[in-house]
Amino acid sequence: MASTSDIRKGLCIKYNNDIYKIVEFLHVKPGKGPAFVRTKLKSLTNGKVLDNTFSAGHKIEDVRVETRSYQFLYSDGETYHFMNTDDYNQISLQESVLDTPGLLKEGEVVTIVFNTEDSMPLSVDMPASVILEVTHTEPGLKGNTATNATKPALVETGAKVNVPLFINEGDKIKVDTEKGAYMERAKE
Repeated sequence: MASTSDIRKGLCIKYNNDIYKIVEFLHVKPGKGPAFVRTKLKSLTNGKVLDNTFSAGHKIEDVRVETRSYQFLYSDGETYHFMNTDDYNQISLQESVLDTPGLLKEGEVVTIVFNTEDSMPLSVDMPASVILEVTHTEPGLKGNTATNATKPALVETGAKVNVPLFINEGDKIKVDTEKGAYMERAKE
């Protein structure tokens, strides 16, 4: 058993007969009344996100997990295939387990979180950022750079990302996997 002081991003807990992963949290100490922790929980079984508030000192049941590195091989429709980088065993996961499947390119190494009790995969943690090549975007017009204007771009995985006007087809960009947003032009 853990308490609210142990809450951190990525912690897996049992709550309402389901397993949830803490996506966001905020410790709040109001001037009047007891402290509490405001959290955003994501269900690892159905993907639903809910907001919940725990009072300070509340006991929570954490789930023992272990992480393993896997390389993304390919996808066929809704099924994504991964290979363990240590023993080369392959597993298949449904698209609903992944947070941002559109930013996952073949050969990318991800971390898969497993429940230690039954060895079931709970979630797939992407790297903080990925470098992708822009395959299609409209050309930017000269003189439109006075504001932080963006345009849609299609990257090599098929995802759409809003990029600044100076990005052209063939450029490699760094994309934040948590928000799915453009970060910077990748350095070659």
